[in-house]
Amino acid sequence: MSRRFRGEYTFKVDSKGRVSIPALFRRVLEAGDPDYTEGLRPQLVIVYGDGDQEYLEAYTVNEIDKLEAKIESLPSSPLKRKLVRQITTRSHHTEVDPDGRLVLPARYRDKIGLENEALFVGTSGTFQIWNPETYDAHLAEEEDEDLGFDLPEGTNALDALDMVLSKRNADGAGG
Repeated sequence: MSRRFRGEYTFKVDSKGRVSIPALFRRVLEAGDPDYTEGLRPQLVIVYGDGDQEYLEAYTVNEIDKLEAKIESLPSSPLKRKLVRQITTRSHHTEVDPDGRLVLPARYRDKIGLENEALFVGTSGTFQIWNPETYDAHLAEEEDEDLGFDLPEGTNALDALDMVLSKRNADGAGG
C-alpha cells in the first residue's frame, strides 16, 4: 500500500461542500492515522496553503503531528507564533465520511474560490485541494520560475534533480 499521495484528480463539489476523496488518497489517510482500524473513518487535518493561500493542504494525522512537534521545538519567536497560527489555529481537523467524502467548510471553500470542482494534487507527504483554474494558472507561472541555478539548455527536471544531488554529495564529501 502506498504511503504517499500521488496524482491529480478532479471531483465535483456539491452545494454543502462535500467532495469525494480519491480512493488511493483514502488508503494513505488510513495508513497515516494511528487510531484508524477497519470500520472507522480516517482522520486528517486541513490548513490553508503556503503564503498566497491559493489552495488547501491536507495532512495525515502522523504528518501533522510531526510538523507540530517541529513547531513546538522552536524557541518563542515571531516565526513560532506565525507557524502556530497558520498550522494549528487555522487548521480544520476532520474525517472522511462513510461515502469517502470530505465536507469542506464554506470559509475554506471561499478562501480558495472553490465552487463546482475540486482538484486534488498529490504532493507526496500531503495533498492539496485547488480550484482547477487557479491550479492551471499556477502551473503556467511555475513554468517561468527561476530554479535558483543555471541548467544547460534542454535539461529536464529529473536530470536537474540528479545534478543537484550529485553536487550536494560532492560538496559534502569534500568538507
